[in-house]
Amino acid sequence: MPAMDGLTKANDMKRIREVDFVNRFTHSSLAKLIEVLGVTRKIPMMEGTTMYVYGMSGELANNGAVGEGEVIPLTKIEQTKTPIGEITLKKWRKGVSAEAIKKSGYQTAVVETDEKLLSLVQNGVRSDLFSFLNGTITGATQVVGAGLQEALAKAWGQLQVLFEDDTAQAVYFVNPLDVADYLGKANITVQTVFGMNYVEDFLGLGTVILSSRITQGTFVATAKENFIMYYLTMNGDVADAFGLTADELGYIGINSGYQNNERAQIESLVMDGIQFLVEYAAGVVKGTIDDSF
Repeated sequence: MPAMDGLTKANDMKRIREVDFVNRFTHSSLAKLIEVLGVTRKIPMMEGTTMYVYGMSGELANNGAVGEGEVIPLTKIEQTKTPIGEITLKKWRKGVSAEAIKKSGYQTAVVETDEKLLSLVQNGVRSDLFSFLNGTITGATQVVGAGLQEALAKAWGQLQVLFEDDTAQAVYFVNPLDVADYLGKANITVQTVFGMNYVEDFLGLGTVILSSRITQGTFVATAKENFIMYYLTMNGDVADAFGLTADELGYIGINSGYQNNERAQIESLVMDGIQFLVEYAAGVVKGTIDDSF
């Protein structure tokens, strides 16, 4: 006798878990990080494509001083780009043995370990971001301040000059130990995004993202609009070829709970290719907090 119409089958539940995984990664977590960083440019790429930092250069012709009836000279504006490496596809696979499922049950052995896999993938994106911020950023402005507030204020001032915009919204990456005293004494709300704590409008200077990956006594700052996100799309051919579930944005793809009968295990495959960078390297401020004053 055939199955009843509308019956929810095992494969339907697998698809539901995959959609939930993608939605929580993209819409509940990554989207909030994009909002906090102020990312407005999200650029899809092809595997192995070189990533560039883009900019504009040009000078006003004659400073606008044109005599009556004279031809107004053209001001030439051109785009410049600096290569900063290739974007690569990242792949992770998790396997759970028949024995593990027998011992702990499917929910713990497969579903809950998928939850941990999601957390680890998020951590990888964060690690790439901080590796970039902690690295040598050519042309970054250096500031030193007597204490955290003065150091951040100097960075804020530099950002207004660098972006020639008095309304540039600053974002700072700071070690939690450098902020602990302020958090203990003031009524400050700490929020969480993509596994990171952050504070909005810290000391009236902008958003502060807290991370132990930033060396204590230092910080990195830039304007929110300076961030750019490159990514490889996980939908289309790659999704069809590997049975990945991805949404319309395609930031991440997963195939969860497929069988490997040769090894008697249930496996999950995750792929992504996400890299946060700054567009304008000279718009980065690296600061030092000097508490010796």
